[in-house]
Amino acid sequence: ECPLCLLPQPPEAFPTLASCPHRSCWACLERYLRLAVSESRVPVSCPHCPAALQPADVHRLLPEPALRDKYEEFLLRRLLVADPGTRWCPAPDCSYAVFAHGCAECPRLTCGREGCGTEFCYHCRQPWHPDGPCAPAPSLATPTAQLAQPEELAHGEAPAQAEAEDIKVCPRCSAFIMKINDGSCNRMNCTVCGCLFCWLCLREISDVHFLSPSGCTFWGKRPWSRTRRILWQLGMVLGAPMVISLAAGVAVPVITIGIPIYMGRKVLAGGPGSRRSSLSGCQQCLSVTSSVLLSLFVSPIITALTVGVGVPLMLTYVYGTVVLSLCR
Repeated sequence: ECPLCLLPQPPEAFPTLASCPHRSCWACLERYLRLAVSESRVPVSCPHCPAALQPADVHRLLPEPALRDKYEEFLLRRLLVADPGTRWCPAPDCSYAVFAHGCAECPRLTCGREGCGTEFCYHCRQPWHPDGPCAPAPSLATPTAQLAQPEELAHGEAPAQAEAEDIKVCPRCSAFIMKINDGSCNRMNCTVCGCLFCWLCLREISDVHFLSPSGCTFWGKRPWSRTRRILWQLGMVLGAPMVISLAAGVAVPVITIGIPIYMGRKVLAGGPGSRRSSLSGCQQCLSVTSSVLLSLFVSPIITALTVGVGVPLMLTYVYGTVVLSLCR
């Protein structure tokens, strides 16, 4: 049975993959790859795990030559975007890459694609400007305003700032990314270069960015104001001892008593395929009692590790990271 379509298939319908041991039917893998490549989600990961599929498997499973060419192009673009010396031609309908290593002192670049020959600047990546300094980077709202303006002017309306915030650029590769500004998740992943960045501050981030006192929240339409951020940090510094003590005081009895109760109920309830039905009443009682006694022995160790590790980490964060942020 295929784990994706849940239909019974003959063994020859399940192609082997070089990246991982997971198996799905040929039709499901083909549809999955076609959708992933059309959405430029390259490299393509296995539908069951994060392992990236090998290019040979992708070529074998994709039937259309056009999709295979797109896959190769997206792989090449992902590789070139990660190179800090690569520059992309700014001409319309030209996606030619120029290798510009060591061109900072002589910033005039020329597109090498046949029939293009556009000259542009290494630094600002805009058309060449021999008589002046690099122009400032365009506003992130400009592309949206330009896209929205014709339709809205036809109805006699001005472009709204809320709509102008729906399109921003990737901080690494400057690819345009659209997101409905409805306060949903602000953790963005660029499909062109794989950059993980924050939608609010447009900085490359790690997984702890939204836990730092930066004012960026995991959900929300805009960062916190400076006043609100400072008040929140002051509240954390002043209230940390009481909150941490309260959390530790609640966690100790909950973990110590909760684990034995949970294990006893779980063993007593059993589950599908369990042996509980074949055990006598005395054996069931002995099994529940032994699991509870073992949990009573283990739960204080788990409680001590949780409190002994969690409390110092929280204190270090509050009186280290937060205090340094307040000083800045």
